[in-house]
Amino acid sequence: MSENIFLVGPMGVGKTTIGSHLARKLKYDFVDSDTEIEKRTGASISLIFDIEGEEGFRKREAEMIKKLTQRRHIVLSTGGGSVLDEKSRQNLRSKGYVVYLKASVDILFERLKKSRNRPLMETEDKQKVIEDLLAEREPLYLAVADITTATDGRSAQDVAREIFNQYERYV
Repeated sequence: MSENIFLVGPMGVGKTTIGSHLARKLKYDFVDSDTEIEKRTGASISLIFDIEGEEGFRKREAEMIKKLTQRRHIVLSTGGGSVLDEKSRQNLRSKGYVVYLKASVDILFERLKKSRNRPLMETEDKQKVIEDLLAEREPLYLAVADITTATDGRSAQDVAREIFNQYERYV
């Protein structure tokens, strides 16, 4: 029986907002892996990317996922690229109920087009970045997930309620 829910999916899909609602419903702690990395390092994700590059950040992210998946009774919002690391995927699969939050490229673009704190979106062609990231990562999201939930056109509360109901049947 799983005592954790781990949310995976692209940046901008709503993992943090949905995860907060879901954690309240379950009376679990809500944890965001990016926030935990920032707390531990005292630096923003953008600054870590600037200094260490994506490779350095991914290493920190994998260490944080390993640490956080040891906890119990949490809803964990993971970074969009956390599934790139095989050990992270194994930790997510073996230590919790994994939910892939899915959204269309158009919705993600609308949510991210004015974003200022996402290093991978610091580019002119944000739509192409979103398309490329989804093409690379969606097979990994699908491989690690117990369920997939679409978020397009739905409130965070509605998505959290659906996940809650699915999880109740699962446990």
